[in-house]
Amino acid sequence: MTVVILCGGRGSRFAEETEVRPKPMVEIGGKPILWHIMNIYAAHGFSDFTLALGYKGEVIKQYFLNYHAMNASLTLDLGTGEVQTSAHAKCNWRVHLVDTGIQTLTGGRLRRLRDKIRTTFLLTYGDGVSDINVRKVLEFHLQHRRIATLSAVRPPARFGEIQFDGDRVAQFREKPQTGEGWINGGFFIFEPKLFEYLDGDDTILEKDPLERLAKDGELMAYRHTGFWQCMDTMRDRLVLEALWEKNMAPWKVWND
Repeated sequence: MTVVILCGGRGSRFAEETEVRPKPMVEIGGKPILWHIMNIYAAHGFSDFTLALGYKGEVIKQYFLNYHAMNASLTLDLGTGEVQTSAHAKCNWRVHLVDTGIQTLTGGRLRRLRDKIRTTFLLTYGDGVSDINVRKVLEFHLQHRRIATLSAVRPPARFGEIQFDGDRVAQFREKPQTGEGWINGGFFIFEPKLFEYLDGDDTILEKDPLERLAKDGELMAYRHTGFWQCMDTMRDRLVLEALWEKNMAPWKVWND
């Protein structure tokens, strides 16, 4: 079962960092936030990743091409030029790097992967961390047998408002001007039937597709009451960095 991570946006609200690298490569504790996100999934048994690349996707490609060398101990014989490596930590990830266009929007990026995904899949953004148990989210999704499940969280700021009918999402509105309560936390589970709700490169996943899924009774919500934090601004990054440096990062659910 693959984990799709949307890694192609420009991160315009974070220009001080994203002028030279895509937002998923902005570092927390010396590691890209993308690495942190992938470790969250791997800790729960998901090690197959599909990264939907766009803006500065070559930076992410280069990172994974050099991943082994950059995470290993090296012994160099300067006389012969021989290089020996010993892995710092085992990593069984399988990573698919897929170019999905520079200007493509979130739903469009996902739609470009439709020929590669035939079964239930997980999806998240490349800029948010949480202590969410994604295995439990999957169990919740399979129990309800709907097309889509999102994670609902209660952060300090609002992004997309969710109204409930039991565990079913009765209405989904992205970035409302008014309203309080639960928002889209970005840790999704989808069935391939989702692709019928995606029209083209200019499709925004969080607007028409999720709104239509909610209207059709096909969108469920897993309420997560623990830690969740996206990284939209330098302030967000500094908050996450401070938690990591103090060894108080709630999203660190794996062993080194």
